[in-house]
Amino acid sequence: FDTTLPPILTVDSGDIISYPNTWSHFLNAMEPGVPVERLAQMRKDNPGRGPHSIIGPIAVRGAEAGDVVEIRYLRLHPVNWGATFNNPGDLGTGLLPQEFPQGQVKYLDLDLGRMRAKFAPEIGIPLQPFQGTLGLAPPDGYFPPLSPGVTSSVPPGPHAGNLDLRELGEGSRLYIPVWQPGALIYTGDSHAVQGDGEINLTALETRMQEARIQVLLHKQKQFAWPVAETSTHWITIGLDKDLNNAMSLAAKNAIDFLATRAKLTALDAYALCSIAVSFRVTQVVDIVRGVHAMIPKNLFTGALRGQIAVV
Repeated sequence: FDTTLPPILTVDSGDIISYPNTWSHFLNAMEPGVPVERLAQMRKDNPGRGPHSIIGPIAVRGAEAGDVVEIRYLRLHPVNWGATFNNPGDLGTGLLPQEFPQGQVKYLDLDLGRMRAKFAPEIGIPLQPFQGTLGLAPPDGYFPPLSPGVTSSVPPGPHAGNLDLRELGEGSRLYIPVWQPGALIYTGDSHAVQGDGEINLTALETRMQEARIQVLLHKQKQFAWPVAETSTHWITIGLDKDLNNAMSLAAKNAIDFLATRAKLTALDAYALCSIAVSFRVTQVVDIVRGVHAMIPKNLFTGALRGQIAVV
């Protein structure tokens, strides 16, 4: 995320942005047939920066620290292939690098009519496209800079970024606190599908024929962490290098969400989380681990259901 670059576009609240032909990793160099050794070399050639081909920044007119930018995902349409890989040798990453030091890249054909990926004969995976990375300019000093104004795209944080949250498909919403003037939206890392955990390092990485979002600005909402929303759930997020701490933060954020919006005591919100909220490991491969809390909307009925909103 390079905040020294001038915005490529400035939008107003309510505007719709279309990203045609998002790039694959390593500035679009990852494509079917490229061997894992070549991917590993490209990783070595870009130390610290991550493999993501990031588009941005896009400024939001009038956005300032203390505001919230809402991203509505309107369309996410991938190309007809995807790749998953884990790096070999001294680049070994993912959850189990010692067990799989040889590395691998596996290219899959995507049937966009049936919305399935062919993994192997008689093994098919339903597609669930989303942007692995979408975020705003991070707060000053939160990450060590690669150079003045430039931070790695790999670790997620309070600016969202590389959340790798598989729930953020078409129809979902992501609410992100603003930390810098203009908010500055960045996106990339297109995924055709991903399991919670993303354990080998990658999702089914792809390009999008089109990614389309709507941007809304909410003034002075004072969020500390991103919140996501689908048609069925509100989702709070916890991020930390320690998975236990990430779990604790996701839980605290869920308790705060329920206490402030459902008017529960913190103790009752704690109890409700224990019996009705599912906590899932988002990913364990982005330096900072992620846990997300899935709060079902169908817990709430009557007038209370209509009163609960993220912003």
